[in-house]
Amino acid sequence: MADLANPQSDDAPLDTSKRSAAPADAAGRLPEGQGDSFANATVTIGKPVAEVFAHFRDFANLPGFMENVVRIDVLDRQRSHWVVKAPGGGTVEWDARVTDEAENAFIAWTSEEGADVPNSGRVDFRDAGQRGTVVSATILYDPPAGIVGKIVAKMFQREPKIQARRDLTRFKQLLETGEIATPAMNPKQFEEMGL
Repeated sequence: MADLANPQSDDAPLDTSKRSAAPADAAGRLPEGQGDSFANATVTIGKPVAEVFAHFRDFANLPGFMENVVRIDVLDRQRSHWVVKAPGGGTVEWDARVTDEAENAFIAWTSEEGADVPNSGRVDFRDAGQRGTVVSATILYDPPAGIVGKIVAKMFQREPKIQARRDLTRFKQLLETGEIATPAMNPKQFEEMGL
């Protein structure tokens, strides 16, 4: 039964909330939340929480399932440099800093000053018993060019709300099966077919 004193006590992602305060709730969960736009996605992965957390916490693993991430340069345990695809074939970059974390529970971050896309977020890992681990990603961001940039990003399938859902689905596939299902041919298949 839902806790009526806390309307967000259920498993529903914040972005499905009918409450207009959902983005403010998300920002309130981030120690250094920055960004006016909001994305949230949740997936259950059939693996133990320690394994899921460890794979995600090694930021060098993230480009393996995050479709738009070109690369992440891990600078130290707290800082990393991100290069991400943008609409129109360009890229955006930022330095990110882990602001808070608890092993096997959550990781929170914020982008540093001068980011092409100011952002912050938190990924929560919750033990779901026999079902595995519930992973919830909450991201706040300021799209380049404001609302126009957000619309263009959505048209090119580069909008963070779309990507968060897709990336968590790929993360689930990778951890549960060891690979990411795709209808597309990889470069080796093109080569084998002489294309």
